Order: sequence, then structure tokens, then C-alpha cells
Amino acid sequence: MIGINLHPGTGQKARRSSGGGLPKLDIAASIASLRERIRDPWMIGAVGATVVAVAAVGLLYTTQARREAALQEAEQKAVQDSTRYASVLRERERAEAKRDTVLRSLNLIRAIDDDRFIWPHVMDEVSRALPPYTWIVSLGFSGTGQAQQAVSTLPSAPAAGGKKHHVQTAIPRDTVRIRVVGNTVDIQALTRFMKQLESSPFLEDVQLAKSERATDNGKEVTQFQLDMLYSRPEAELVRRVPLAVSVR
Repeated sequence: MIGINLHPGTGQKARRSSGGGLPKLDIAASIASLRERIRDPWMIGAVGATVVAVAAVGLLYTTQARREAALQEAEQKAVQDSTRYASVLRERERAEAKRDTVLRSLNLIRAIDDDRFIWPHVMDEVSRALPPYTWIVSLGFSGTGQAQQAVSTLPSAPAAGGKKHHVQTAIPRDTVRIRVVGNTVDIQALTRFMKQLESSPFLEDVQLAKSERATDNGKEVTQFQLDMLYSRPEAELVRRVPLAVSVR
């Protein structure tokens, strides 16, 4: 019997489908292959390293973000503190400058008060220490006491660059040197004279500069020259007596 195909091409497509075409997706084989790859140690190490790296990056980012926030907060607080304390520091510098100026003025007054009686102190100590059979030919001193010096109590101009200038409260004092020239008929008296001068609170560093034989009014004497320094004792060692003048 002869059969007639009423749908042309159906047989060719069927044959093509049965004989060739695209390969079918084998899900079971893919799963099996994936399992085999997972069993590979290199693959497991790579995956673990990736996970660890991602976790480390996330932790570092979080830590740095927190640190940045903390530093910004600290910076803002420091700026606020600096602004708040700047005025306090300026007021403190002004107060210290006023204090130093007053202290320098007081020290200057004290220095003038201590040095205004240099010559009376020297004459009094020399006459008190002078032994018998000894007399003074000349007595003088070199150097200027504080009472004769001009010292400013005002602070000097600020240094270059706007740096803080400290007022020097100490008052410089000139060294006063004393020279005594005299005669004695007893060499032992000269030794006692030097020891008594050295024991004075107003004199120090007594040195015998020259000693030689000489003749005074036909008598043989020992002519000597003593050099010493004027010492400024502490205020506690100076006895002050009020000056009273009677008026009739």
C-alpha cells in the first residue's frame, strides 16, 4: 500500500532530530564534575584565601573608619580648646609682665637703699678694724653704687618674630673695689688689721698688694696697701637705727 505524506518536511525534521542537532544539557554530569572540583585542595585553598582577604579588607575598612572618626573628633576638640585657652594665655602673659615690672621696680629700690651708704659703711668698718700704732694715709674706692646708676624699670621692646619677652627682674650691680694705704710701726698690727677687715660683713677678699719699709717724720715705718671688695650683706645682717633729730 502506498502512503502519502500530507505534511512535507516532517520526515526530514524527524530524521534530523533523531540523527544530529544541539547536545543535550546533562545536569547530573555537571554536578558530578563540580563535586570533583570541590574535592581539589587547590580550589579549596583559593576559595578560603578569597574569603579571608575579603574579611580582612572589611575589618581594616571598619577599623580605619572608626579611627578617622575618632581623630576628627579629637581635632575638633583640640581646636576648640586652643581657641578657648588662647585668651587665657594672653591674659596670663600680661599679668606676668606686670608682675615682673613691679618686682624689678622693688628690686631697684632695694638696690638703691643698699648702696646709698657705701662710703659710710667703708669708713666705719675701716676705723673700727684699725689697730693701735697704725694710721691711714689714703682711702678710696672705684666703681659705682646702684644709687648713682640709671636703670630703667620698663620692659624692653619685644624680640623679632613676636616672641615673648621676659622682663629681667634682677638688677645688675657694679663691683666696688676699695684701696687702703697706710703706715704702721708694728708688722703684727697689720696682720690683725687684715683679719678684722675680713671679718666685716661689708668687706671681703682683703689682699695685701704692697708692703715696704718707709720713713715718716724721721721714723721707720711699714707702708702697706690693701685691696678689697665691698660686700653687700643680706638685709637681716644689717642693723638699722632710726634717725631722731631733736628740735628746740
